[in-house]
Parts: sequence; C-alpha cells; structure tokens
Amino acid sequence: MSISNIISMPLPAVERDSSSADPLKYISASRLKCFHTCRLQWFFRYIKQIPTTTSPALFIGQIVHRVLQAWNLARWRQEDASIEQMEQVFSASWVEGCQEEDMIWESPDQESGERVKAWSILEHYLNNSPIPLDEKPEAVEVTVERDFMVAGLPPLVGVIDLVRQGGCIVDFKTTARTPTPLQAKHLNEIQMSCYCVLYREATGNQEGGVELHHLVKTKAPKLVVTPLDPMSPGQARRLMAQMESYVQGIEAEDFVPSPGQHCSWCDYFKECRAWKGGVNHGQQS
Repeated sequence: MSISNIISMPLPAVERDSSSADPLKYISASRLKCFHTCRLQWFFRYIKQIPTTTSPALFIGQIVHRVLQAWNLARWRQEDASIEQMEQVFSASWVEGCQEEDMIWESPDQESGERVKAWSILEHYLNNSPIPLDEKPEAVEVTVERDFMVAGLPPLVGVIDLVRQGGCIVDFKTTARTPTPLQAKHLNEIQMSCYCVLYREATGNQEGGVELHHLVKTKAPKLVVTPLDPMSPGQARRLMAQMESYVQGIEAEDFVPSPGQHCSWCDYFKECRAWKGGVNHGQQS
C-alpha cells in the first residue's frame, strides 16, 4: 500500500497536542523526547498542563511550518507553489498566527523584525531547497499510528511532515545555530526513528532514507540538509528500550528533574526551582 493512498487532507498534529487526559493513551515522538530530556518537564507539560506563552522563536517555527506545509501541499496538488504565492501564504499565516497564539510583542519594531527574519529564512529555503519544484510528494502531513499492544505498550502516533518520492522522510527544523551532521543525527534520532516505524507501518516498506532540513536563523540565512540512512536494527532496538522506559517511568510516577543546558530555554524553570520532591515525585510543596 502506498502512503499517499491514506491521505487526502492534512490531519491534526496529534503529537503537538498535550490535552489527552490519559498520559498513556498513546506515545508520540515529542512526548518521548520530552520525557527523556527531563521527566519533571514532562510532568508539568502533560500532567499538570501548566499554560505557557509562545516565544518569538517558537512562533517563527510554527509559521515556517505552516508555509512549508502549504508549499508541499501545493506541489502535491500541482497548484501554484511559487515564491510569490508562498509570500502571500506567509503574510496570511503571520496575521492568523498572532491572533491564534494571542502574541504580545514588546513593540511594533520587534514584531516587524521577527517577521522579516521569518520570511528571510523561508525565502532562502524556497530558493535553495534540494527538492525540485515539480517533484510531487508521496505524502504531506500524514498522521500514522502503529499498534504496540503485543509488546505491552501504547500505540505510537505521529505526523510526518513530508515524504518525498522513493520513501524519503523529510522533517523541517528552525534553529539559531548551525548543526553538525552528528548533532543533527543524535538530537533527532528519537523523532526520526518514530517516523521510520510509522512509515513502515503505513506502507509495508522500508523508508528510502531520512532528510533533516534545518533553516538556520543566522544574520545571513542558511539551509543545512542532513541526509540519514534508513533506520537500522540497532536504532529500532534503542527506540523500543526508550518506549519501555517511558511507560515504566510514567507508571511509577518517576517525575524527577534532569538539570542541564536545556534548562536555559525550559518553560517551567520557575516551577522546577520550586519543586521539593516528595512521595508523588512531581508534586510541589
């Protein structure tokens, strides 16, 4: 079965949704990575569901994702995918995104500057993408689920940004720093292994490979494309071990902090500093 046969419209990005009442209803790449980064952060996000504000960096990432989704869908439908058309999509997405996220900018100059920055990295990508404009995607924003009941685990659910012809899975990232190939591979292994598992579930075939497209927000925008091999048996075993650890940790309510560099951009730094431990490992005193 071709993955393109199971998609007709972009579906909700379930792995970006933190509203599920049952924390073990499903596993997603974002939940899995968050848990193994810091269990207390996971607790605050998915159990306590503490509201957070949208930072300019996150907002830009969301807008970039919207525009690239529109670009891929236009190519899939063989509609207008020109830079001029995407600039119109960008403008509309920016206004809609500000309303949806209730963005509060420090000043009009800040919003204007961030908007220029966002479009500059998008324009650079569209001008330099390794994906030919006339290449029809195999799938765009497809939601896939893999049942792991036999292994005693919840289902794995994810949304794949793009599948190119030949089964090449593509994921788009925005970043402030230029990643090295090893960094890109290591930091995104959980997510890309999840997507490989889901692709194989949907098609019955092995993926043709993986590409990480990093849109780098430097003064002069950069595009860094990192090609990766199909998921190896060793990576599949690592993912299973991480999923098993995830379920065991949640069932044991093992929600302890893991201080590190990621604390610098964590939304729950204040709550973490106030955490005192205790019997329930996640309750604040």
